[in-house]
Amino acid sequence: MSEIIPVIAATGLFTPSESISNEELVESFNAYVARFNAQHAAEIAAGTVTELAPSSVEFIEKASGIKSRYVMSKASLLDPDVMVPRWEERSNDEISVMAEMGVRACEDALKRAGRDAKDVDAVLCAASNMQRPYPAMAIEIQQALGIEGFAFDMNVACSSATFGIQTAADFIRAGNARSVLVVSPEICTGHNNMKNRDSHFIFGDVATAVLVEAKDMAPANHWDIVGTRLKTVFSNNIRNNFGFLNCANPESIGAPDKLFVQEGRRVFKEVVPMVGTMISEHAGDLGYDPAALRRLWLHQANQGMNRLIAQRVLGHEASEDESPTVLDTYGNTSSAGSIIAFHLHSEDLKPGDVGVICSFGAGYSAGTVFVRKAA
Repeated sequence: MSEIIPVIAATGLFTPSESISNEELVESFNAYVARFNAQHAAEIAAGTVTELAPSSVEFIEKASGIKSRYVMSKASLLDPDVMVPRWEERSNDEISVMAEMGVRACEDALKRAGRDAKDVDAVLCAASNMQRPYPAMAIEIQQALGIEGFAFDMNVACSSATFGIQTAADFIRAGNARSVLVVSPEICTGHNNMKNRDSHFIFGDVATAVLVEAKDMAPANHWDIVGTRLKTVFSNNIRNNFGFLNCANPESIGAPDKLFVQEGRRVFKEVVPMVGTMISEHAGDLGYDPAALRRLWLHQANQGMNRLIAQRVLGHEASEDESPTVLDTYGNTSSAGSIIAFHLHSEDLKPGDVGVICSFGAGYSAGTVFVRKAA
């Protein structure tokens, strides 16, 4: 029996219609800060409350490289009285917000591959923050697309998409499926603390989809998956404690650790060498010279991290062509980031060119997917 080779047949992208610039975000945040400091002036003077510092465009861009981000709920995020995404709650008979985003990304991938939904065997919803515990978002997306077979959710934070790609590839190699959609709807603004100066600017919203198929049924313009590798190392340096168990203690729901928190310097120091080594070693094990990789599609979390990781792998300062960024316009979109980079910056590569899709984030988790443009 001949080996079944999994490939990336196509990718899809759903981008929200609204975006927030750094200037808009800073104006909103600083209005909140001024109000807070005025309301707590006596406590601040007494030393019992810490005065909040304003943000600035210069601070945001120096810290992250982000200039704007797409969002699902702009008005409420910029309202100093709200500062969280809000929309009308949908009934159980209506498609949920995240499923709708995921369906749009899947439809884009299917169209690009010239594939009908009835040809797909499975849907994996791989994302950081699911809208609910159950029924699975993946099953709702499956139903909306009219796909037979099976579906399930998986969460490995910012590495969810690459972990999903390996899972889909393994299903195909084992003969359990021939066509699998890996979809990552991310409403990252929902878990962000917009009142925290160090992180209020980080996240954006988006959805991506990756169609993984057996090579013999894929369109000609596909990418061979030549190797995947996953790694996890437990760390509390990126954490979010929100969950349904918090309902047992409603007083804790508003606590800062129920939203995204991180020890940014520790993350930078520990993740950069881990990921750089992982990419280089995986490339070597596959018979590739890391320095000769045509392109790195890295997780879009922080411009400085990506610059140093790429430098470790390539041995020199990477150009925009070698390590493209979408961080400036999309912000950190968690598991979707590296897929957006691949989706928007891969069509120009030539047959035989090899690159790596790489994610890294909370857990810690990291995933590498080496791909080669089909001849």
